[in-house]
Amino acid sequence: MTTSTLRTASHTEGVRRPGRWLALSVLVLAVLLVAVDATVLGLATPFLSEDLKPSGTQLLWIGDVYSFVIAGLLVSMGSLGDRIGRKKLLLIGATAFGAVSVLNAYATSPEMMIVARALLGVAGATLMPSTLALIRNLFHDPRERSLAIGIWGAMASAGAAVGPVVGGFLLEHFWWGTVFLINLPVMAVLVLVGIKLIPESKNPNPGPWDVPSVALSLVGMIGLVYAVKELASHGPSLDSGLAALAGAAALAWFVRRQLTLPAPLLDMRLFRHRGFSGAVLADLLTILGLSGLVFFLSQFFQLVQGRQPLEAGLAELPAAVGAVTAGLIAGVVARRFSVRSVVAGGLAAVGLSLAVLTTLDQHTGYPLLGAALLVVGVGAGFAFTVTADVILSSVPKEQAGSASAVSETAYELGAALGIAVLGSIVTGVYRDFATPAGVPSGVASAAHESLGGAVEASGALAPETATALVSAAQEAFVDGLRIAAGVGAAVLLVTAVAAWFLLRGQKLEDGVEH
Repeated sequence: MTTSTLRTASHTEGVRRPGRWLALSVLVLAVLLVAVDATVLGLATPFLSEDLKPSGTQLLWIGDVYSFVIAGLLVSMGSLGDRIGRKKLLLIGATAFGAVSVLNAYATSPEMMIVARALLGVAGATLMPSTLALIRNLFHDPRERSLAIGIWGAMASAGAAVGPVVGGFLLEHFWWGTVFLINLPVMAVLVLVGIKLIPESKNPNPGPWDVPSVALSLVGMIGLVYAVKELASHGPSLDSGLAALAGAAALAWFVRRQLTLPAPLLDMRLFRHRGFSGAVLADLLTILGLSGLVFFLSQFFQLVQGRQPLEAGLAELPAAVGAVTAGLIAGVVARRFSVRSVVAGGLAAVGLSLAVLTTLDQHTGYPLLGAALLVVGVGAGFAFTVTADVILSSVPKEQAGSASAVSETAYELGAALGIAVLGSIVTGVYRDFATPAGVPSGVASAAHESLGGAVEASGALAPETATALVSAAQEAFVDGLRIAAGVGAAVLLVTAVAAWFLLRGQKLEDGVEH
């Protein structure tokens, strides 16, 4: 048998790895899990507020510390997976995720809940880059890989749908902690089946795992995101300035260190590739717009329009349906037209939908909201799936974990910034509402912390006064939501224009890898 024949046989076997689609089905369980966990919290927020009585700031931390920690650790965990084995890291992380979910479910104070969410972020940081990197090594045919990435992205979106619906059902029949306990059966299936089906893969020559780089990336990401959050919530302050300075210095040191290490955690030279950088930027800002919108519409549907949790979850379903549908066909559409038209078009669709929400009021009908959510989902599905494909196919297989981590860092950082920046705008506007006459100072103080707090505090008042307080709080919340939607729309539309130029000439692979 000739060398050429041997190479062809080996290549065909690599392209058609037996069981690759079954292995993919297990990998997307992890994605589903992380997505469910992120979105279900939005619906549980009013119940958390009632039980744990967090302040407005603590409520924001409960909402976004999970994403902050994931964003800070993703690059490090992606690189660790390249070194010790992506399957091994995935299974360890999945087991830890299940265990820490129990701690979240039984949290008894806002502080305990914040710590539990942070630990869940540590476990979550091991899951996402591992799944995407394993897909890169399971699927060698670019068209098959595009479909696999589409399914991966679609399951993330499906998790965004399953989370509110399942969570809504649980919240109507059980206590809020059950929204975390649903992670356990999913984790059990992932670990038990994954041991058998998922092939191990890692970088054959990884070099040492650089602990100082891990610390620098964690300090840098958390410092910068904390600074943005504090600046948006309270304006310029010494705390936010010092956090921004420390974060920027740590990230600059991280970049400099990566450029000098023989085996860096993240090869910074990847960012010299215009398409790679453009895809990462588009990733980050697509999710910023989407996550901020979904997080606050959950509260709008329940606390402003008075829907039950299950109904509120179903009301957000169009976003997930749009994202799933677009994700599955994104690769085909990008090859038929172009990468830049699909990504820029997707970003513009999200931006225009957010612009429509600047007309929102307490009595806005569902047809408008449902249509806006559907368009947001379609736009995000197209943009996110194609950019993930661009990022993953632009690096050698050995660096798949690191490249996946960059994509996931953009995703999680976008989610954190969406909740932090847009949420801080909503909170800042909300806190300025005028308290109706006759409301005691203690009740007024609780009402100004959060909309959930206002609804809860109103129970101690006479019916007319309670109605006036809740109405004023709802109006202020909607005012903040409109302004946040306008800011999000402007950011997304500017990014759509930037993506059009940055992704010029970028194509998805057509041929089979050799």
